[in-house]
Amino acid sequence: MRILGIDYGTKRIGLAMSDELMITAQPFRILYRTALPEDLAKIAGVVADHGITEIVMGFPLNMNGTQSAKTKEVVVFMDELARAVTVPIKTWDERLSTAQVERSLIDADMSRAKRRKITDKLAAQVILQSYLDSRKRGL
Repeated sequence: MRILGIDYGTKRIGLAMSDELMITAQPFRILYRTALPEDLAKIAGVVADHGITEIVMGFPLNMNGTQSAKTKEVVVFMDELARAVTVPIKTWDERLSTAQVERSLIDADMSRAKRRKITDKLAAQVILQSYLDSRKRGL
C-alpha cells in the first residue's frame, strides 16, 4: 500500500511515492507531458505497478486562497485521471511547494539545468510529505 503524490504541470508532471508504511515520501519520477491519454495511461500504470491505494494531487491556490486558471486546469486533469484509475484522488494545498524546492536547490548551488530536471518530482515529494504528516497529526 502506497500513496502517490502528483505535482501537475503543463510541460511536466512530478511524481512522488510514499513508503509502504505511508510515513515518508520519496521523489519518484518526472513524466514529460505528451498527450492527455498517454499521460493518464502512464499514471494508471504507476498506480497498478506499485500498489497505489490513494493519490494526492497538488492543488494550486492563489496566495489568498482563491482558485486560479491553473486550479481549474488541475480540476479538469483530476476529473480525467479519476476515469483512468480506481483509487481515490485527494487534493492538497501546494502553495509555495515549488518555491521551497527551488530555494533549497539554489542554496545547494545546483545549476538551473539540473534544477529543471528534478524540481517537479521534489515538489511532488513536498506535497505528499505534507499530506502524510497531516495524517499523523490527525488533521
